[in-house]
Amino acid sequence: MRARWALAGVALLFAAVLAGLGVWQVERRAWKLALIDRVEARLAAPAQPAPARARWATINDDDTYTRVTVTGTWQATPPVFTQAVTDFGAGYWALSPLDTAGGTILINRGFVPTDTRKAIVPPVGPARITGLLRVTEPDGGFLRDNDPADDRWYSRDTAAIARARRLGPVAPYFIDAEAVPGVQWPRGGLTVVRFRNNHLVYALTWFALAAMMACFAWRIARGRDHADG
Repeated sequence: MRARWALAGVALLFAAVLAGLGVWQVERRAWKLALIDRVEARLAAPAQPAPARARWATINDDDTYTRVTVTGTWQATPPVFTQAVTDFGAGYWALSPLDTAGGTILINRGFVPTDTRKAIVPPVGPARITGLLRVTEPDGGFLRDNDPADDRWYSRDTAAIARARRLGPVAPYFIDAEAVPGVQWPRGGLTVVRFRNNHLVYALTWFALAAMMACFAWRIARGRDHADG
């Protein structure tokens, strides 16, 4: 009898834990939907001035995908190519530094196919850039770490790029530039804004498992009652 009660209690405990996981996924879903709404609002809003140096220390993920615009002059330095995969296939993002009144900002000018990389030259002169603010990516990418010594880049780590190219202080973000009419490569405007939102499926799975475990506990208790009868 005691063993039966203990087993039923353990089953109920597991049911409670599984139900708690289901509730957590419901809360995560609400958070994800709110995040999507905020990002969509940023994408639809008019472009605002890119954050200047006084605001660099406060830049975080909440600023990602904000439409910004900035005016400056290109630095005469070779582009930095970071590995990328787009609908056009494998290739690179071409990043170049732009000197602005608010500090130096790395601009992702767009995608370059692998066989076109050598033809890409540094931009020159003044420029006005509009695009999406993206937070620096210091953790590498494609399951590989950046290798500044060999000029191999798998993510857009603004601080590491600045050190490797001796650019001085740069913004802790970069800007994915919009497409420029008439310019084939680098091709801007390819930022993919997509959020996985499977939380409802996960929640239903946890709730189903909790129900099964609760039913198991009930059957154990019911079996004890029949035995007592």
